[in-house]
Amino acid sequence: MRAALRKWRTLLAVHYAYMLEYRAEIFLWALTGILPFILMGVWMQAGEQGQFPLSSIQFAQYFLAVFVVRQFTGVWVIWEFEYEVVQGRLSPWLLQPLDPIWRYLARHGGERLARLPFLIVIVALFFLLYPQALWTPKSSAIALGLAAIVAAFALRFAIQYTFAMLAFWTERAHATEDLFFLFFLFLSGYVAPLEVFPDIVRQITIFTPFPYMVYFPARLLLGQETHVLRGFAVTFVWTAVFILLNRWAWRKGLKRYSAMGA
Repeated sequence: MRAALRKWRTLLAVHYAYMLEYRAEIFLWALTGILPFILMGVWMQAGEQGQFPLSSIQFAQYFLAVFVVRQFTGVWVIWEFEYEVVQGRLSPWLLQPLDPIWRYLARHGGERLARLPFLIVIVALFFLLYPQALWTPKSSAIALGLAAIVAAFALRFAIQYTFAMLAFWTERAHATEDLFFLFFLFLSGYVAPLEVFPDIVRQITIFTPFPYMVYFPARLLLGQETHVLRGFAVTFVWTAVFILLNRWAWRKGLKRYSAMGA
């Protein structure tokens, strides 16, 4: 276990250094996540009319939290894995005594570390523009929020990496991610907080993995009342389900990959 962690730390350091070479591009990647701020303007106007359960300031704080969560939980492993399977670049990795998943995790971790300074600047600029939205979160809220962000990333990564296994059978594995993302946009709290949805939608959604990738960690960061134990429990269950599916698909897929002459 220690040897595996030591290898992963080395990979993380290598990929962090690699990402620093592309920090200008990473800044652009960070800017591509400004959709929550665009939606914030729309919902703030709606909140001023008093027709929704949140005020305009609460909408501003919520979408800032969504922006922060998305900066740490974005995943792109399906496109990388699909490319490497189709091009045969996965083959040399299979000869090494380290599961390729650790390389993908190191890539994502290195990119997050390189993105962090840009995130701090954007958040600071937000509070300069909207000082009335500034709040002082409790240490417990920060701790729970960070834990929920880590759990959300693990869930999102497990889901997408499982979809990526389809690359052993098709060259368009990312099509499943495109379909999944449509549900993710509306049910995760990304385009609107779940409070604005009908009760029946909320009651069904809380048992799906979607809210726990954005809405749940965002509320915890804001220190708002939520079902903490249920949130982490549902996140854990869905993550475990997709990890099991992933390992099964990985074993089946490797047999097919080898049969293709890789």
